[in-house]
Amino acid sequence: MNINSDNYYSNNRISTALILAAGTGSRLFPLTKSTPKCLTQVNGKSILERLVDNLKKQGFKRLVIVTGYKHECITAVLGSNSGDLSIEYIHSPLYLTTNNIYSLWMARNIINEPFVLLESDLVLDTTLLDKMIYPDKMAVAKMQPWLDGTTVSLNQQNKVTQFQKGTSDTYTDIRYKTVNIYSFSLSSWQAVIKKLNQYVSMGNVNCYYESVFAEMVSDNNLSFESVSFDHKPWYEIDTIKDLAEAEKLFPVESKVQSKFKKEYA
Repeated sequence: MNINSDNYYSNNRISTALILAAGTGSRLFPLTKSTPKCLTQVNGKSILERLVDNLKKQGFKRLVIVTGYKHECITAVLGSNSGDLSIEYIHSPLYLTTNNIYSLWMARNIINEPFVLLESDLVLDTTLLDKMIYPDKMAVAKMQPWLDGTTVSLNQQNKVTQFQKGTSDTYTDIRYKTVNIYSFSLSSWQAVIKKLNQYVSMGNVNCYYESVFAEMVSDNNLSFESVSFDHKPWYEIDTIKDLAEAEKLFPVESKVQSKFKKEYA
């Protein structure tokens, strides 16, 4: 079968998303004193509500959110649906002593289909998800001096070949920053669950899920095709400074601009 055919892409389009939103967002304090990080306002609209809008515009039908800190705030804002998007919640009571690897593991029994995984601290242009709605993709951006965190290397076919932990050491190859958006086929997800079970059973609940992905990619048990996020705005919000930068990229849309878009889109 020609995997580039319209039928292939239509039949493999993902309509389920998983957002991890359990963390305390301590680096955004005092903004997160009474609300979770994902409800931080970016020019009048929360990060999470922006993500929900992104997903709705891309035709997603099901959203699962793993909550933790101030979980009742999230459910109060979003409820059980937003338009045609149904919303379900998994609460992680151990959010203070676990990391996102545990949050991802908690979704093992509720998701049994291909899905897109997103972190709840991202703001992005909706069109960046155009290619992420198909299985086994990974969002990346070319590493820049102001970025930090996990990076990956790619081969000539844009496949992810290796994960690297954040480092200030010099390197000669081209590195790409992980944007923390991944898509999984059902078979890939089932393989990931097996590895997550191993980590959790050994008590490794306070690390990042990138550790699992890195090990599986290294062992050729998981494959991602990279999707570049360099051509449109996106930002990961961890600090007050990040929030200020994100608000520059995603300014307030005036009513006049909104009306113009609707009339001439």
